[in-house]
Amino acid sequence: MGVLKKSFTGRPTAARVIPFAVFLVLTACQGQFGAAATYWFYFIKTMVGAWLILEIRPYVMELRWAMSWEAIVVGIAIFAIWVGLDPWYPQWFHTGATGNPGDVFGTGQAWFFIIVHLAGMTLVVPPIEEVFFRSFLYRYLATKDFLAIPLNRFLPVPFFSTAIIFGLSHNEWLAGILCGATFQWLVLRKNRLGDAMTAHAITNFLLGLWIVWRHDWHFW
Repeated sequence: MGVLKKSFTGRPTAARVIPFAVFLVLTACQGQFGAAATYWFYFIKTMVGAWLILEIRPYVMELRWAMSWEAIVVGIAIFAIWVGLDPWYPQWFHTGATGNPGDVFGTGQAWFFIIVHLAGMTLVVPPIEEVFFRSFLYRYLATKDFLAIPLNRFLPVPFFSTAIIFGLSHNEWLAGILCGATFQWLVLRKNRLGDAMTAHAITNFLLGLWIVWRHDWHFW
């Protein structure tokens, strides 16, 4: 813990990049050590991600949840787009995606991992991704002194570049690009990160419920 705090103190880039990088490494480990390990790695990733969010909060002032009607509308709309577009375009096939835990575990353990996944995608993924993409990358593409740029400044090249990079990092790349652009618009409109975090959480939560209800496990 002391090493991380030392790494984050006076280093705004590290505070925004390190949690995302750790998350990527743990995601890459999913699926590399057998079917059961995929779910345990997601559990570990969720716990580590939650801890990292707590660690960076004192150093990332914009890491604050916020609620607004725009966030709710955007969150629901992106969920509808994500599911609605799914059959209509070719997608990537990333390794490490989890599927139906019921295929690997008994009922009790399967529900444990479903709840872990819902909690992770709703409460952990949004802060880590929004801090990296919308707070750091968007502004860093304009200047290394990214903190000098207010969150509500529209920058055309960073706007479209960040949306595309965000989209291509997801299996559902087209929906991801639209998602990235819309979340960035929300940050620009509200001049804060919290509404995008909330919209992201709503989208992911609704998607998680859809996955469990419809057994569309490929989304995981």
